[in-house]
Amino acid sequence: MLICKTTALARYMLQHCGSLARPRLAYWPRGDPHLQTLSSMLCEQHGDTLQFTRDHLLLRDGGVVAVDWAVETRPGEAAGRKRWEGRKEHQSGGKALGCFTTTPPVLLIIPQSWGGMTAHLRVLCHQAMRQGFYVVVFHARGTGGCPLTTARLTEFGDPADLEQTVAYVHSRHPSSALVAVSEGSGSGILLSYLGESGSSSYLTAAAAISPVLLGQLWFETALPPIYRCWGLFQRKMQLSRYASSFRGVLDVNQVLKCSTLRDFEETLFCSSAQLHHRASRPLNSGLSSGSHSPHGLAPSVPWALGERAYPAQDWDSYWERNEPLRDADEVAVPVLCICSRDDPLLPPASTLPLPLFQSNPYFLLALTNRGGHCGFTLEHRQGREGGRTEKEEVGDDNWSHIAVLEYFRVVADFLKGEESDGTSLGGTLREHSQAVQRSRSSIMAPPRRRRATMMRRQRLEASEQSSEDTEEGNFTWKRSYTR
Repeated sequence: MLICKTTALARYMLQHCGSLARPRLAYWPRGDPHLQTLSSMLCEQHGDTLQFTRDHLLLRDGGVVAVDWAVETRPGEAAGRKRWEGRKEHQSGGKALGCFTTTPPVLLIIPQSWGGMTAHLRVLCHQAMRQGFYVVVFHARGTGGCPLTTARLTEFGDPADLEQTVAYVHSRHPSSALVAVSEGSGSGILLSYLGESGSSSYLTAAAAISPVLLGQLWFETALPPIYRCWGLFQRKMQLSRYASSFRGVLDVNQVLKCSTLRDFEETLFCSSAQLHHRASRPLNSGLSSGSHSPHGLAPSVPWALGERAYPAQDWDSYWERNEPLRDADEVAVPVLCICSRDDPLLPPASTLPLPLFQSNPYFLLALTNRGGHCGFTLEHRQGREGGRTEKEEVGDDNWSHIAVLEYFRVVADFLKGEESDGTSLGGTLREHSQAVQRSRSSIMAPPRRRRATMMRRQRLEASEQSSEDTEEGNFTWKRSYTR
């Protein structure tokens, strides 16, 4: 079921994106939500054929993130890209994204917030490469084997590192369309980035598979024990690896004793929790007040971090600056969210912010009855001659992968059609977005001063105010497909 505001884009999606309109998801036992969820995390399918080459990106505050470029290990990937490069105009039945350029598009993948490459993401990388995408995976500081050079981890909804990464990826392929997809809790920084960057984002479209849309609610909702232990294990391994670097600014032992993800997040990032634990320890415990060097940073770099140079005052103020949808009304590219009602890692589907999808033309929600968390296994279907289907031959029986890649193609078709009609958008908005970005120094520029942020739950529940009350200068692209 596709939940969205009735727009020209939505109508085009329903007409041309068959995978979204008619998902054929597996029933029990293959469709069991826990089986699908665990399989997506653990069951490798393309580990022997998928390889990456890594770049390390130095950030404004001295931190480092890693970007892994998927490389071709089979003739099929190279052949797919050659077919793409030889195609001067996108054909409606083609496989890859054809908007704006004739060069291969770039797919930026954002893993779960605790980092690492799951089997689910490896299969997505493989499928995207087969369809002609350049594929790059973002690893936040301290995750996925990325070195931690500052005593600072990424807050759940802090998009600063991703913003610099997007600018870097664009600089590597300036003539390619850039799209992004997040896995699970990785939606925190992706949606935050889209909200903070607005129309100046380099992204053409985005998608989020099993996203965490309401961060505070997710952390406050109890997870089944197996997933709670798995998530805590990943976070604690990340912290313990660099324990010596954090001991001067954080009670590492206390954080490692946390028994829930909420306690871990609060103790790690909120000053109220840190002060509470300091009060129960000797004054020579090694914890600093943080007044001169927040988070262990050199005194010269807090200007690059703004308010995030200091711990949040308390749990509520932490979410005022980290809720993924806090700036949803600023998003200026189409965003597809794929969710399942039986997802064991997310709050009940009844908590989804449906008014956002019904009122904001940029947000689309594909809601299924089955799928688990990043599972979405397709039912088995035999070919006409009793053989395996093409999808099964390449090892991808994941509906969300098919839907996301087709969604990117259909959005590209739509934008290209709008551009050729002369009714708006395409080139005009893209040129404007790039001009805005070029006017900013990509890596060393100080962060723009943002307005105070809040979750604005009332705004999400308002009928259509958030999507229609916009400034005239930013209305061109929205008007093109909300007419």
